[in-house]
Amino acid sequence: MIRVLYLAGSGRSGSTLVTTALGQVDGLFAAGELRYLWQRGLVEQRPCGCGQPLPDCPMWSAVLAKLPPREPASIAAGLRERLRMRNRLRVPPSPDDATITALYEAIHAHTGGAVIVDSSKLPPYGVLLAGLPGIDLRVLHVVRDPRAAAFSWRRRRSLDGDDRLMTRHPVWKAALLWTVWNGAVLRRWSRGAYLRVRYEDLVQDPQAWVRRIAAFAGAAPSSPLPFTEDGLLTLAPTHSVAGNPVRHRTGGVEVRADDEWRTAMSPRSFALVTALTSPLLRRLGYPFGRRAR
Repeated sequence: MIRVLYLAGSGRSGSTLVTTALGQVDGLFAAGELRYLWQRGLVEQRPCGCGQPLPDCPMWSAVLAKLPPREPASIAAGLRERLRMRNRLRVPPSPDDATITALYEAIHAHTGGAVIVDSSKLPPYGVLLAGLPGIDLRVLHVVRDPRAAAFSWRRRRSLDGDDRLMTRHPVWKAALLWTVWNGAVLRRWSRGAYLRVRYEDLVQDPQAWVRRIAAFAGAAPSSPLPFTEDGLLTLAPTHSVAGNPVRHRTGGVEVRADDEWRTAMSPRSFALVTALTSPLLRRLGYPFGRRAR
């Protein structure tokens, strides 16, 4: 069986940090947002986590050489249509499923059977993976306070270090996405092979959470966790696909909370996001006010 640790949830919730940290642990391979491999990696040729254009990366070149010949743009277009939320977590089968299965088989073989850490987040893609032959899916639900996530969506960030900018959602859209995606994860996976980590808890004790997540994934690292004595997270390059450009960071990184939103977010935006996400706030452990608890 090919074990996949699937990071599910909404954007701007810390999944890139989690993926990159796990990629430093023996037995885990940080694949990044694999649902974007075809469009962003192959059609647009955005860089791999190692910095090279993905088609030129030796690791991905070896993996892609094992796949059946298919047009990347066609696979990307087919995936986009199949993964629309209107499918209500029902992803219809497709001839492309054989190619997607072959992708995970090739990664599994190339990495010596490592657990594949896939941070694609979108619930329907997780459902698609769970239905593929030979896939043992474990779901890590990564959650962040919706006000913090909405505030982060408004920031201007470069895309992979060039002049392009990452998508910026208005706060109302960020709030709706947070509610829909996290609600879908809870409906589909809140039992069984499921673990939830809140960003706010992760940054309080990153070493404990990396250890716990690795154990949940079924990895048994033979080397120490990637933290220095003073608590810095030591990052080596990964081969992650797509995602936040912070995936390119290397060296010692301080893991700390980003709480600027608590003072910088306007009262109107705060109230709007709180109202739109209220059905899940308490369930996921978040207060209605600005103060942490």
